[in-house]
Amino acid sequence: MTLNLFLDKSKFLSPNLQVLPLKTLFLSQIRFMKRWVPICLLIICFSCKDKKIDFSGEVPLKAEDFITVFPKITGSFLMADSNLSRKADTTRIGYKALVQFIPDSALKTYVGKDKKTVIRPVGIIEKEKENYLLVNFTKQKKTTNVVFVTDKKLSYLSSKELLTDQKSDNYYRFVSINKEPTFMINREKQLPDNSTKFTRAGWIYNSEGFFMLVINDSNEDPEKTAVINPIDTLPRKNKLSGDYIKNEKNYISIRDGKDDNTYLFFIHFEKDKGACVGELKGEFKMKTATTAIYLQNGDPCIIDFNFSGNYVNVKEQGSCGNHRGIKCFFDDAYRKKKEAKSKKKKSS
Repeated sequence: MTLNLFLDKSKFLSPNLQVLPLKTLFLSQIRFMKRWVPICLLIICFSCKDKKIDFSGEVPLKAEDFITVFPKITGSFLMADSNLSRKADTTRIGYKALVQFIPDSALKTYVGKDKKTVIRPVGIIEKEKENYLLVNFTKQKKTTNVVFVTDKKLSYLSSKELLTDQKSDNYYRFVSINKEPTFMINREKQLPDNSTKFTRAGWIYNSEGFFMLVINDSNEDPEKTAVINPIDTLPRKNKLSGDYIKNEKNYISIRDGKDDNTYLFFIHFEKDKGACVGELKGEFKMKTATTAIYLQNGDPCIIDFNFSGNYVNVKEQGSCGNHRGIKCFFDDAYRKKKEAKSKKKKSS
């Protein structure tokens, strides 16, 4: 059977050409396919490989794709408050993309409710058992750098704020990171006599699953580095609200929360002559009329509060190393400070 069954020779073939048998034509097509199909497949593969990954979060992301947005950090790394924004990659990560790997509870401090914060990757430090993702959050012209720790499958383990570019105390701040990695958070101030005041705190992520303080070096004057209470001006009308103190470096401030069973708190303590420091801001919920608990998703730290008369006892139950030094704990009693009574004006 020949091809002339399907073609009209008078229209398509010149008189000098012969009609090829169908078998010959078929074999010719097979040879053609063997030659060009692999080339076509390679072209398709390269075109797929060059396809840009969508980091907006509108589509699900694979861990191996998400991790490619972070430039690799292989040696020592330094970033300062003056160049924090420039350290980031130009790629933007959508909140919906980041929350696929980092829980909302670990992001809400830096993102807020409107989810309009600009999120950019700074880099990744890859170790044998975990990854360290450095991320910049820019909100209302303020940029904050945070390190997120994940396992090798990109499951969230812990996080710590490292640096922000908005401080008004005339200190120069920077973070240096070595290969371990140890995150050395530094602040320095040049004095008129050309001497330098400094504080250096070195943090590492340990096998227990939290960051701990391993280096604490400072020549600061304690009177000039007073602790700033971030909730001091908030309402304190509820029964348990107020300041509970041991001294100016060891206290708990408790303020009104969203309802009668919820309170905001800020606790700061310094032990061993300031060698071990703990600090935590959060909210606790009442379990009974005299007991409460701090328990937040994404934070392994759990603290029990027990109120008795004018005292509150705090007891650490979970792993709170992300908020304190390695050799001290949230475990102490504080006495409620009497409120100063406002004088009533005499009627004229």
